Amino acid sequence: MVVEQIAIVMSLLALIYAGYLSFQIVKVHPGSEKMQEIANAIKEGALAYMKRQSKTILIFAVIITIILYFLFGLPTASGFLFGAILSALSAYIGMSISVRANVRTAETAKKGLAEALALAFKGGSVTGMAVVGLALLAVSVFYAIYKDPALLVGLGFGASLISLFARVGGGIYTKAADVGADLVGKVEAGIPEDDPRNPATIADNVGDNVGDCAGMGADLYETYVVTLLAAMLIGVLPTVAATVNQAVEYPLMLGSVAIIASIIGTWFVRLGKSQNIMGALYKGLIASGIIAAAGFYGVTVYTNNPLKLFLAALVGLAITLLINIITEYYTSTKFKPIQKIAEASVTGAGTNLICGLAIGMQSTILPVLVIAAGIVAAYSLAGIYGIAIAAVGMLSLTGIVIALDSYGPITDNAGGIAEMAGLSEEVRQNTDALDAVGNTTKAVTKGYAIGSAALGSLALFAAFTQEVSTAAGQAFSFVITEPAVITGLFIGSMLPFAFSAVLMTAVGTSAQKIVVEVRRQFKDIVTQAAIRNMIIPAIIAIITPLAVGLLLGIEALGGLLIGVILSGLMMALFMSNTGAAWDNAKKFIEKGHFGGKGKEAHKAAVVGDTVGDPFKDTAGPALNALIKVINTLSLVFVPLFVAYGLSLI
Repeated sequence: MVVEQIAIVMSLLALIYAGYLSFQIVKVHPGSEKMQEIANAIKEGALAYMKRQSKTILIFAVIITIILYFLFGLPTASGFLFGAILSALSAYIGMSISVRANVRTAETAKKGLAEALALAFKGGSVTGMAVVGLALLAVSVFYAIYKDPALLVGLGFGASLISLFARVGGGIYTKAADVGADLVGKVEAGIPEDDPRNPATIADNVGDNVGDCAGMGADLYETYVVTLLAAMLIGVLPTVAATVNQAVEYPLMLGSVAIIASIIGTWFVRLGKSQNIMGALYKGLIASGIIAAAGFYGVTVYTNNPLKLFLAALVGLAITLLINIITEYYTSTKFKPIQKIAEASVTGAGTNLICGLAIGMQSTILPVLVIAAGIVAAYSLAGIYGIAIAAVGMLSLTGIVIALDSYGPITDNAGGIAEMAGLSEEVRQNTDALDAVGNTTKAVTKGYAIGSAALGSLALFAAFTQEVSTAAGQAFSFVITEPAVITGLFIGSMLPFAFSAVLMTAVGTSAQKIVVEVRRQFKDIVTQAAIRNMIIPAIIAIITPLAVGLLLGIEALGGLLIGVILSGLMMALFMSNTGAAWDNAKKFIEKGHFGGKGKEAHKAAVVGDTVGDPFKDTAGPALNALIKVINTLSLVFVPLFVAYGLSLI
């Protein structure tokens, strides 16, 4: 059996396993009539949003497909459309299963914490297995058809663009609803979170699904696709392995064995006597990593590739582990950073914000050093191809990581349903315990997504340089002292700030409308605001590289790509970690520290959490998509830039 056939079989295995878990979930009784009524309201809201979003995306997708067909031919155009469809499907699957698992998790929480954890994690695992299955299927099918990685660039662009829409639109929706619900409910009315008297509560729960589940599914689907693609493009270089085929197909084999590792890893998530939920989840992640490492060695030997490539893949696994540990340290209530923010809240919102911003800035240092060390180690092993393989190794754990992420909004919704349905205090304690850990897992997986995006984008930049050399007919490099390159660096470094400003403004203005409407009665105002406001960020991501490449030339575009990768990495880490830290500082106070709920420290922490919401769930995660859309679009349009770029500098 040839490599692409093995990859197709493994991708189908992941999808079958996702289907099996889905069947197990829907067999569980959904609870009382009141619980089902609430869950159906959440499901209807999520489906309504996804339907509206899909209509908007379809317009863009059709126009871009037609343009790509006339400029570059059928492979690029069909790849774009196929990548876009599967990206949208991965987002839909993530949302669809989470709105079914939430009420069943609440019902299962009546039996105990272990049972509720098992069901919520199964829900998350459906999304994880579906995403990696669809991503590997997309790349392997197109490679089987064309046998040329250069003809797969449209696939990566399609995945990237849909990811941007899903992240931006879902992020605006979830945080506009969350902020609006908090401002009216907690601050003005003084009622608890998820209180049924707050008409924005359902929208808040809908947002968890369309923002976290659907958004993260599309995000990591796209990262998986473009990272495999970049590694395969770099594999065409004659110096990275014994033969070109070995280098090009090696990433597909790594992805194939990683699916088996992720499936087995899900079996290790069990709550022990210690009742340590985070420990139970980490057991699955660690098991997946160990099994993946063993599989990587077997694949390296089977494909007759040098063992230094196996070591490069291990570098990726090590980066994953270290970033997870670092992110947990800066975002978990168990450690000093969160406790410092909570303590700072005693003296007011101002000190809460100052302390949170400082800790958020500190939280970028260690992840960047880890990524930098990983780049040096991987490059010393196998050059730029080694960096690409490290990125593939990092992405190999995508299945289990998405399971950890999607577990969070499922348990969050379960707690909301338990509150609104008036379930017993014991049930609410179980769902609260799951939700508290879910907040940390969401932060950890965002750190993973950002780190993998940085490595994957660096590999994409190497592929971009290679494609420019091919299109120009000679070796090409970007010289930092060239004015055009410096100009591009400045523009690229500015983009994440401009992009984030648009998203933060969108959340703020949408939340204002929610506040006004909630004071009367909530209607379908969040969907309209989210869909409308996701257009401008998408236009920024598409127009900027096209304008720079055509007006300022390929040198300036190269500088832009490096600028947006570096600036975007820092901004994404800072915003995601800061937002999560503010959120968990509030939760730490709500557990009874520094006066507990309703006291001055808690009120200050609510302000910090409100500011942090669009940091961690809108702008921060969306920067991943921005980085990769700009890189994949630039890769697709290389022939156009080389032939018609004006080089005005």
